[in-house]
Amino acid sequence: MHHLSPPLHFSFCIVLKSAMSSSVSLFSGYQDEEEEDEGDVASDHMKDPEEPSNKRVKPVGKSHSLTGVPTPVKTPALKRISQSISRSISFRTDARPLPPTALRTRAKASSFPRRRNSQCWSDTVESHNLTAKEIKRQEVIYELTQGERQLIEDLSLVKKVYYEPMLKLDIMTESELGHIFGTLDSLIPLHEDLLLRLECLRGSEKTVGEVGPTLLNWFPCLEAYVTYCCNQVVAKALLDQKKQEKRVEHFLRLCQESSFSRKLDLWNFLDLPRSRLVKYPLLLKEIQKCTPPEHPDEDTLPDALDMIQSIVTVVNNKTGEAECQFYRQGLVYLEESQRLSEIQQSRFLFCHGELKNNKGQRLHVFLFELALVLSRPGEDREGGQKFHVYRQPLPNALINLEEIPDGEAAGGGTFRGAFTGGNDKVKNCFRVSSRGRSKVNPYCLQANDSFSKQQWITSLRQAIVQSRDRSAQTSQSQLSLHPDPTLCHIAELSLSSDTDMADLTSR
Repeated sequence: MHHLSPPLHFSFCIVLKSAMSSSVSLFSGYQDEEEEDEGDVASDHMKDPEEPSNKRVKPVGKSHSLTGVPTPVKTPALKRISQSISRSISFRTDARPLPPTALRTRAKASSFPRRRNSQCWSDTVESHNLTAKEIKRQEVIYELTQGERQLIEDLSLVKKVYYEPMLKLDIMTESELGHIFGTLDSLIPLHEDLLLRLECLRGSEKTVGEVGPTLLNWFPCLEAYVTYCCNQVVAKALLDQKKQEKRVEHFLRLCQESSFSRKLDLWNFLDLPRSRLVKYPLLLKEIQKCTPPEHPDEDTLPDALDMIQSIVTVVNNKTGEAECQFYRQGLVYLEESQRLSEIQQSRFLFCHGELKNNKGQRLHVFLFELALVLSRPGEDREGGQKFHVYRQPLPNALINLEEIPDGEAAGGGTFRGAFTGGNDKVKNCFRVSSRGRSKVNPYCLQANDSFSKQQWITSLRQAIVQSRDRSAQTSQSQLSLHPDPTLCHIAELSLSSDTDMADLTSR
């Protein structure tokens, strides 16, 4: 007899309940979020929307009056100092630092609370005879420690309530989950190791003395991030593809609506390791600022900072190469003439994203290291994303870039009508054309907003300059390898006597 499978929602609840019961301590750190006031919403608009905030939420004092109005509580001087310091060391990055990334507009302030209550270092001590600078140093080190603890909690949560339930409910295959989650499971022990080391540094008075040698010894472990971050472009593409399936979309939506997720989606959690990696240099610079010249850390912190910056650079470069290769393989050429050697020789992407052409068509544009490619998004037979190359790609070294001021006509009535819907004003547009190639018509492109337009123009200018410098260096090296035959005799000149010189010049 054929048995009907239970509804996804019912199965999800059972598996999720099992996962949560086996890790009660994991979720004990998550507290109910409080409503944000208008000032917090405004400030959060400028922060990274993908990473949970660590800003401290001040508790409301208990009421001791008959009217029920909270009685003002006097804050100790130590806590007043630490609170102001805590507010000043919010280490955030507004843009993705691992190049290349898709250009996008500024994220709007979310209506969902994404913050998690946290402590300051001063909340863990009753009193201490420290200067303001020493307190700030302890706050930054405590921020480093708490960040490790929260990352471990988040990565463990992803494994318990996303990976394992989806595998048990057969929502995705083990192979698909392996591609999406990559080597995330192997990162947890690395950060558990650092957390243990940092906690061991905390003395009886809950202060940390020397932290530099510990970080210098641990940072080489972060080379494991090369594999994880290089896999992210493939993971994101597969996750977006699987979200089109109803069972996957329903499961992920249930998770996002649950309290443990803090209204973050799965990709927000999968991207947390990358966000954590680029935060280490910022934390070290802040610790260095607060470290007095006579402190033992003064000798080791510069070396630790150089090491972590070098690791981040390596991860950046390797990730850029992986993303460039991924999108190169996704290009579908309609004509053989579109296969420029500059595309295949490109090692990274400056940026990519959606733009409109002068017909109002939405294009996905790639600015590779050596070429600009316009494409139309599509899918292959398996539902994977492909990009059909639109018109002729342009080598960056031959690009002429023209910024079109807002309100100015940009190539005739067709352009104006397509971009403005009949209005006379044209906004957020620029034009690219090719030098010395008359058969390639100029491309007039429109960004979504002024911020995105400026990103494109900045990236294009950088790409043009670098490509022209590269072409000039290549031409110069070719001349040195193949010198002018008429000048070859100059290399045979001997300066031993004026007679020899006269003989050679008279030839």
